Amino acid sequence: MPIIIVLVLLIIATLLFHFLSPWWFTPIASNWTGIDLTIDITFWVTGFVFVGINLFVAYAIYKYRHNKNRRSKYEPENKKLEIWLTSLTAIGVAALLTPGLFVWADFVNVPEDAHEVEVVGQQWQWGYRYPGADGLLGAADASNISAANPFGMDPDDPYGQDDILVSGKDMHLPIDRPVKVLLRSKDVLHDYAVAQFRVKMDMVPGSVSYMWLTPTLEGSYDILCEELCGIGHFVMRGSVVVEDEESYNNWLNSQMTYAELNAQAVGNPQVGQALYAVCAACHGANGEGNEALNAPRLSGLEPWYIKRQINYYKTGVRGGENDVIGMTMSPMAAVLADDAAINNVAAYIETLPESSAPLTVTGDVANGRALYEPTCGVCHSRDGQGIWAVNAPALAGMSDWYLVRQLQNFKSGVRGAHPEDQFGYQMVGMVSALKDDQAINDVVSYINTLR
Repeated sequence: MPIIIVLVLLIIATLLFHFLSPWWFTPIASNWTGIDLTIDITFWVTGFVFVGINLFVAYAIYKYRHNKNRRSKYEPENKKLEIWLTSLTAIGVAALLTPGLFVWADFVNVPEDAHEVEVVGQQWQWGYRYPGADGLLGAADASNISAANPFGMDPDDPYGQDDILVSGKDMHLPIDRPVKVLLRSKDVLHDYAVAQFRVKMDMVPGSVSYMWLTPTLEGSYDILCEELCGIGHFVMRGSVVVEDEESYNNWLNSQMTYAELNAQAVGNPQVGQALYAVCAACHGANGEGNEALNAPRLSGLEPWYIKRQINYYKTGVRGGENDVIGMTMSPMAAVLADDAAINNVAAYIETLPESSAPLTVTGDVANGRALYEPTCGVCHSRDGQGIWAVNAPALAGMSDWYLVRQLQNFKSGVRGAHPEDQFGYQMVGMVSALKDDQAINDVVSYINTLR
């Protein structure tokens, strides 16, 4: 009898959990209502089977419970029972599979009027490529990928010159217009998924997969990677913005094409030297840094990282109201009037002699290594030299007091909280592995050994 009671309570609890649960699908924002219907059918079929089987088990336990005055009847075959079981199982399986087959038939047939957008996944960011005025995407290949060509564009393909390249986290789509989403991975398996769209697809290195949908509801929706792709998988986030056609076109026209990006002048170190005079007042003539002025070492940092940080200060991504020290950099960055000036300064800093900053932090090096290698070392490399492909700068030789402060800033929300700081947002998640200031000191002490 206790087993029967447990089975009945299990059925009741399961039904209550399902119908009273606050965890339901997000409101659908695409044309794929058929997928919701398919899932609903699956719930009803499996629900009936679950209730029916457990009730039958409870009934069988009660009816055929032990009785010393009753003997069991041996019946190895029962054709009538087998016909009923086979028929009901076939109907149930057909009810589960048939709707999905109809949806899949629609899923693999892209409407002829669908426009194309390419999504490029990498550890642990998203990038987007839109066709230009010709309506065609140019050729791209992983063999062409470099720091200057992160999308792997074929420079000799004329169709790619007007392609619009977006390296930020936001993807834009027009409402009520079908879109074919091409999916490409630079490194490992990823999976592009937007819960509100109800469709998702794996991204396999070396191939281009696809999916299609029609956005039906304006708004901003999270893009998730639903394929375990490494230690930073949980922070591989993006956003898809569904908007009216006019807003979409205005946004698209404000982005830079591949040809425009290539046309940007390469930084001139000679011109940058004169502009660097403002920086040298704090960071030193050779970029060696000055702790008394809260100015970290610059020599040895990659130009792409320096340019990004200067732009962050200019646009308010860094140096917000909670970042008292960072606020002093914002007016300094404003001295560099445009991208050309920033490129020139970054080019000059690249020519400065590399020298490691003085050591000021002490900690448990062995513990720091244990914390650094499985987390920080994945992006910044085990030798602390940085990996441009994952947007991680070099750490070796950096001002250790500055590293401590930035890790503390990430933990406290001083840095990485701005919605446009997608790399800082990832660091907020990663730095959670460092429980306290002692752990931070230990990690930085180990980085100090990577000179």
